[in-house]
Amino acid sequence: MSRVVVLGAGAWGTAIALSLCRRGGHQVALWSHSEDEARQIEAARENTLFLPGFPLPEGLAVTTDGMEIRLAEILVSVIPSEFLRPTLGKVRPFLHNGQFILSATKGVEDRTFLRMTQVISEVLEPGGLLLSIGALSGPSFAVEVAQGQPTAVTVAFSDPEIASLVQQEFSSATLRLYTSTDVVGVELGGALKNVIAIAAGIAAGMGLGHNSAAGLMTRGIAEITRLAVACGGRRETLAGLSGVGDLVLTCTGSLSRNRTVGEALGKGRKLPEILESLGGKVAEGVHTTRAALGLARRYGIEMPITEQMELILNEGKDPREAIRDLMLRPGKGEQDLPAAE
Repeated sequence: MSRVVVLGAGAWGTAIALSLCRRGGHQVALWSHSEDEARQIEAARENTLFLPGFPLPEGLAVTTDGMEIRLAEILVSVIPSEFLRPTLGKVRPFLHNGQFILSATKGVEDRTFLRMTQVISEVLEPGGLLLSIGALSGPSFAVEVAQGQPTAVTVAFSDPEIASLVQQEFSSATLRLYTSTDVVGVELGGALKNVIAIAAGIAAGMGLGHNSAAGLMTRGIAEITRLAVACGGRRETLAGLSGVGDLVLTCTGSLSRNRTVGEALGKGRKLPEILESLGGKVAEGVHTTRAALGLARRYGIEMPITEQMELILNEGKDPREAIRDLMLRPGKGEQDLPAAE
């Protein structure tokens, strides 16, 4: 039996914990940074704020105790990107060599432009702490995972044996894991598709049709792939679950927070009001847009959709003007991806 601690008691963290409990064979704990949040979840035996309607199984512990982290063999980090660095600082004293850390957060850190596994490594590994750090990503709405609907995702570690180990530990009749050694591609696919999902939501909110949505998604995966390959990822990864799969889900699914934010923007609502209406839930694409552009500029990569999203989100540009500017860009050849390494 493995001891697994899920760091982060939001919707996705709770859904992962529920999936692991349903699978069986593990001792699972859901860790929160907030004592008040942990007490509320424990008292209700349900995450009434972030994932209501799913009673917690008897064996699932809800805790803020660092000892649970110390005893764990596998840690799943589902901490929002903007809070990851300070939260890791709190848990670092409880970590030890040999633990596996699986990042399930789909974001890029603002200002540093680091992927989540890079942030984890930068915070935790100085001083000689030896950890195996990987990523979990793919088309996976938390509610549907909690419901036990069949879901397929990708787990990536640089060491294929560790990826296979996590695959065996997490796979179940309702959650299928595919392995990869392309941590860069898996992480960037999961993070950057949120930006394109905001664009797809804007198009829907403006009343644009299926042609527009298809064009945005197709060109969106093109610019995501350009950046991922420049950062060391593999093009074929972006054609898989953590790339095209997650992009299609997030751009078209009504459960997508990023698409919801975009749809409200397309209808003329202001960003601060929209974010407040999420009730504490996070739309990672809002934070990732600026970081993605910073990363793209570092590598000299053109990302026209992301550029327009940045202008809408942070400069107040009219979405209709942004769509017009995208359509009137100079003509290009379709196969404008970088050459394979």
